[in-house]
Amino acid sequence: MPNLSIKDVPEAWAEALRQRAARNHRSLQGELMAILERAVADSTHMPGAGSLDRGMDATGHEAGARQNWKTIEQVAADLRARFPQGLPAGPSSIDLIRQDRDSR
Repeated sequence: MPNLSIKDVPEAWAEALRQRAARNHRSLQGELMAILERAVADSTHMPGAGSLDRGMDATGHEAGARQNWKTIEQVAADLRARFPQGLPAGPSSIDLIRQDRDSR
């Protein structure tokens, strides 16, 4: 597999990329690969080539989330629709932990 190298990257850009990688729970190498994947998919109009939705928000950050992923709000709404009466009451987690602790 070929290697690419970029020289004379401004320190501010490099730091911004490191922070972006950390926010996305990736290594710098992984973040750069994700950026390149998106760029190649966008430029070749390859449907499904990128794993992320395309688009930027007004600040220039990625606006999309992973395809087929739901936000917390969507998951909560789905659960409320599925269980309109809520889940049946059971023992509290505190009681279960105390019971387990006291059994030792």
